Amino acid sequence: EVQLVESGGGLVQPGGSLRLSCAASGFVFRNPGMNWSRQAPGKGLEGLSSISSGGAWKYYSDSVKGRFNISRDNAKNTLYLQLNSLKPEDTAMYYCALPKNFGKPGTSWTDYNYWGQGTQVTVSS
Repeated sequence: EVQLVESGGGLVQPGGSLRLSCAASGFVFRNPGMNWSRQAPGKGLEGLSSISSGGAWKYYSDSVKGRFNISRDNAKNTLYLQLNSLKPEDTAMYYCALPKNFGKPGTSWTDYNYWGQGTQVTVSS
């Protein structure tokens, strides 16, 4: 079965950095594009970033463009999201996901076929 396991979250001060990882199994990881999304307390799902199967094409939402970097290592079946210049408003549960359609990340769980348990990122002084 498809399994996505996020890790790397934690508590960080404003301006700090984290690298999130998503270990994938149960499918041919190198074939589909992948997405990162997040859900902040009291908020809906926010699509953050997308990456093509080979990593040549990337998309970032306006809220994270210039601060976050998506990448993948297909040999390791792992998706990454590097978070830089973190702000308190970045506090959220972060999810990697396998989308139904290739392109920018969706804003609803119905836009995805599979997702992980999430990893919590908390940005606070």
